[in-house]
Amino acid sequence: MWGRMKPSKLYSNRPDAFAPVEFGPDLNIVLAEIRLPENRDRDTHNLGKTTLGRLLDFGFLAGRDAKFFLFKHLDRFEDFIFFLEIELLDGSYVTVRRNVTEATKIAFKKHVARHQDFSTLSDLEWDHVDVPFDRAKDLLDSLLDWRAVKPWHYRKGLGYFLRSQEDFRDVFQLRKFANSHADWKPFLAHILGFDSELITKHYAKENELKEKELKALTIRQELGGEIEDAGKVDGLLLLKRQEVDKKQQLLDAFDFRSQDKSDTKQLVDQVEERIAALNQRRYTLNQNRKKVIASLEEDQILFDPDDAAELFREAGVLFSGQIKRDFQQLIAFNRAITDERRGYLTEERAEIEAELKTVNSELNALGKRRSEMLAFLSTTDSFAKYKRLSSDLVTLRADIEGLERQRSFVQRLQQLRTDIRNLEEEKTHLQAGVEADVEAKNADASSLFNRIRIFFNEIVEEVIDQQALLSVVVNQFGHLDFRAELLNDAGIATSADRGFSYKKLLCIAFDLALLRAHLDDAFPRFAFHDGVFESLDDRKKENLLAVIRRYTGLGIQSIITLIDSDLPPREEDEPVFSTSEIVVLLHDEGDSGRLFRMKPW
Repeated sequence: MWGRMKPSKLYSNRPDAFAPVEFGPDLNIVLAEIRLPENRDRDTHNLGKTTLGRLLDFGFLAGRDAKFFLFKHLDRFEDFIFFLEIELLDGSYVTVRRNVTEATKIAFKKHVARHQDFSTLSDLEWDHVDVPFDRAKDLLDSLLDWRAVKPWHYRKGLGYFLRSQEDFRDVFQLRKFANSHADWKPFLAHILGFDSELITKHYAKENELKEKELKALTIRQELGGEIEDAGKVDGLLLLKRQEVDKKQQLLDAFDFRSQDKSDTKQLVDQVEERIAALNQRRYTLNQNRKKVIASLEEDQILFDPDDAAELFREAGVLFSGQIKRDFQQLIAFNRAITDERRGYLTEERAEIEAELKTVNSELNALGKRRSEMLAFLSTTDSFAKYKRLSSDLVTLRADIEGLERQRSFVQRLQQLRTDIRNLEEEKTHLQAGVEADVEAKNADASSLFNRIRIFFNEIVEEVIDQQALLSVVVNQFGHLDFRAELLNDAGIATSADRGFSYKKLLCIAFDLALLRAHLDDAFPRFAFHDGVFESLDDRKKENLLAVIRRYTGLGIQSIITLIDSDLPPREEDEPVFSTSEIVVLLHDEGDSGRLFRMKPW
């Protein structure tokens, strides 16, 4: 039988504000008495019974969380230093000192006697001082030496033995397990007696497979719809390289006849045909332009009333007054009518001239290209032809380089597809191993898992006279699913476990069964359960208390919190708990009754 491995004492440097809590090895009661009638029907009383579990977690080096009450209300707690005394495997003790303001600098002291007070000790008297947080957790891990949870850290499963109210929502998935299943399912499988290494490898293989599939997808996106068949890319490369060889041979032999023939065909089939089409379009555009210009000129009004008046004056004819005004109005009217038409014509002229500019530009380029090709055919200057072929070779080699790059992508893609097939095969093999292990442990009556499920059912049946089944199955993805269900008389799972009070009972039963099954291992020996009797009827409270007492008799320390109104009824001279079992007594008659003797926050 291993040592006790239990919290022994929790205290602070401010005993006036936080009184020391000395835990016994067996049953420890945190009792809140509601003495004021007006508080009896309230759901929460803010006396601190739940807070005690959080402080124990703080002493066990929980990570810093801004929502945690000590840090959330730093102005109230900045001068507090907490000390947690823990009994170790060999019966000796270690005290952990943790300051609220410098919560990542930890001190340790090992000692032989229990229930010490090191709150006034100088730094020189501690074994380790100002240990950085991660190093401190490793040091405490080695001191606790809970070998049965290896290769995991001591904090991994601590939530099963320091259950907060939030951790009663699910039997298996603790609040801090909100991340991926790969993070906590292998650990839970391990402490239930399954082959966690297989499960860890299966998750790792699954993750590796997802990474390879993501890489393959990325390469397909990089190819952007290009050929993904290496054989086809190799075929294109072969043709391009042959073309390079031919042109290189032409250059080497200085024989340009085959190139001349190719250029002549291109000249006839493409360039001349395009030039003819563009000339036809240019002719049409020029004709349309002439028509538009003529229309614009026709719209001019040549009559000038002032010139007419001068002419009539010289001839001795009267031209003034109303007649002159009528002519001016007529001209204005005509101008208004034609302005809009002129706008359309001007716009059409601009479009024609823009297209003419484009056509002329392309004709000039084609003319230049035709001249170059004709010059190539007729020139006696071999050097010009040599330069042309050399330029073609550069282009071809650039094409080959692009194809070779594409080929490397395709080859990587093919390798990834091979890797993916191999990983899928390995993953399937691992899944088969997981399934075989689960099947074997389920079938073996003496397996650790079967002992846990028997203890689990015994606890539930003793409390509520109903059987409960703990089961582990492998789902379609090869992952473990953990279930804790109440059974009806026919042995079929019912929905009764969905109620919060029964869900809490299943959590308590699981924790205790786990602790009992590991009594012969280097494993924790304590459980903190908050509000154990809430929502249960009196008979079930008595049954649960009997179970807890029986389990403390086996060597499991139990720390439970409750309100006096949740106590099972007894005669006045027959208290439910002895005074030695009540380690913290809280009440609602002023600040002195709170865990922290100060105004609530």
